[in-house]
Amino acid sequence: MLRLYNTLTRQEEPFAPLNGNTARMYACGPTVYARAHIGNFRTFVCLDVLRRTLKYVCGHDVREVMNYTDVDDKTIAGAQRAGVPLREYTEPWIKVFREDAAQLGIETPEEMPRATDEDNLRAMGDMIVALDRNGHTYRRDGSTYFKISTLPQYGRLVKIDREAVKDGARVDVDEYSKDDPRDFVLWKASRPGEPTWDYGTGPGRPGWHIECSAMALRLLGGPPIDIHAGGIDLIFPHHENEIAQSEGATNQPFARFWVHVEHLFVESEKMSKSLGNVYTLAEIAARGHRASALRYLLLSSHYRKQLNFTWTGMDQAEEAIGRIVDFRARLDSVTGDGRHPRVQAAVEGARQAFRSALEHDLNTAAALAAVFDLVRDVNAAIDAQEISVSEAGGVRQAMDDFDRVLGVVSLRQAEDAQPPVAVEEIDRLIEERRAARQRRDFAASDRIRHELAERGVLLEDNPGGTRWKKK
Repeated sequence: MLRLYNTLTRQEEPFAPLNGNTARMYACGPTVYARAHIGNFRTFVCLDVLRRTLKYVCGHDVREVMNYTDVDDKTIAGAQRAGVPLREYTEPWIKVFREDAAQLGIETPEEMPRATDEDNLRAMGDMIVALDRNGHTYRRDGSTYFKISTLPQYGRLVKIDREAVKDGARVDVDEYSKDDPRDFVLWKASRPGEPTWDYGTGPGRPGWHIECSAMALRLLGGPPIDIHAGGIDLIFPHHENEIAQSEGATNQPFARFWVHVEHLFVESEKMSKSLGNVYTLAEIAARGHRASALRYLLLSSHYRKQLNFTWTGMDQAEEAIGRIVDFRARLDSVTGDGRHPRVQAAVEGARQAFRSALEHDLNTAAALAAVFDLVRDVNAAIDAQEISVSEAGGVRQAMDDFDRVLGVVSLRQAEDAQPPVAVEEIDRLIEERRAARQRRDFAASDRIRHELAERGVLLEDNPGGTRWKKK
């Protein structure tokens, strides 16, 4: 049974959906004012593995919501600088996020709402009205605020003492300091040049926190939802304030499990624009690395441990994927028959270890170790000619099942299916090279190999012929 670490209780707990077999999960998505960076994508890739584990390991149906924050101080400022309406400004950033997510093999959630969708804005207004009715709000200068002193349980997620919070103060911006835990804005009064709506709260626009609370409850069928997830930096104030709003409005628990992904560092330093180490997927590609290698690297450590991104680590990720791909190709060369207990035992052991690793709070590092143990054991069996064609098929099926969760090999295969040189041209050059070797024109053979390598295609000769792969 899956056990997840619950930030709310600070312990691992067995997970099962509250209602039926459907796990209802909300993940805080990107703020669409710039291209998401690899630190953002560590969270999204790890949560993709959570989603896949729920589906393919645990057998649950999943209903996931991941939002686009398309109205806040940063998106509004960007739209104003560009001189375009807010939704026109954010649309290209949403598009590029979808493209990057697809390149990283992230499954598309069932719902990906924008905060500025009318149904969501209306739900925010309704939630604020409910909070007002329950005595949790006050208005000042046309804005509506949540008064944390009205909620005794405030601070449970981040484990802060509510009595230590400065009473009555307020912050009228969407960006907060973690050292500044005070009353927070629910609905911001209209300002000149800013977008404005009125859904029973007066003219203005939503604060950051109310957006996720309203979308989660509207699209996931009311409280409590099963899982709320995001980066560790969102625990406070964002997720703490989501709990306050949701529970203050509904008088019911908001989410049963809170899952948070740790920070990504770059070459042992915190990502910072001033250091020039805030990389996007496009910048990773420009350095000669593929998205599949980045996905592998982001899964190489437990999601609750800080991960250090290095270029050496990317090289190692490429080598690791290459080892798996080469192993799968080697399975095609098996021609034996019969039954071999060592192969069957290796497959069964790997399956058990893989499942156990993921059920133990998504231990992807241990899951990858199980994969490579199988590769090692079966390679030894192939060397000893102690594996049959049918057993090779069983190994291949196990590898496919593992990859349904990890999503690395299928991503690499999709990349290889779109090489930098047209497949027809590669096939033609391979045939020309074969003919050159037959007539012992090794200079021509080497020239074809080198030319393809310079264009990003590597040729590998084996007893079954020549195969190609992307460099």
